[in-house]
Amino acid sequence: MAASIDLTLDSTDAQVLAAFWKTALGYVDEPPPAPFATREEWLAQFDLPEDDLPEHAAWLCDPDGVGPRLSILNVPEPKTAKNRLHIDIRVPGHGNPVERWARITAESERLVKAGGRVLEEVDEHHVVMADPEGNEFCVAATSA
Repeated sequence: MAASIDLTLDSTDAQVLAAFWKTALGYVDEPPPAPFATREEWLAQFDLPEDDLPEHAAWLCDPDGVGPRLSILNVPEPKTAKNRLHIDIRVPGHGNPVERWARITAESERLVKAGGRVLEEVDEHHVVMADPEGNEFCVAATSA
């Protein structure tokens, strides 16, 4: 059996980043673990520092249960270098190259409106982007 993975993003504003990634991926806020009714109840068990508030983190999940969970956690230090791991957002890969590129650019334009920015367009193959905090990701097509 293969292992499952969760992805964690460091952040300076977890709620802003969570809003972007919910839009980008179609994810939703993950419910708190059972038997807790809220994230606040769940966090209370960890004896966290007073200034470590629930809004300093976000937990997202794929509503269909297919994609990995995404945790977003506030950290004190800013992002200073290129990601060593990044997310690829895939649009449908059917059709000819012009049709695939049109879907890729339409998705990147949608994500710019959500707070992302285009860093580079690569040979009408994929678009390198950054989320609101500068974390790089790509928009590309699935295999045809």
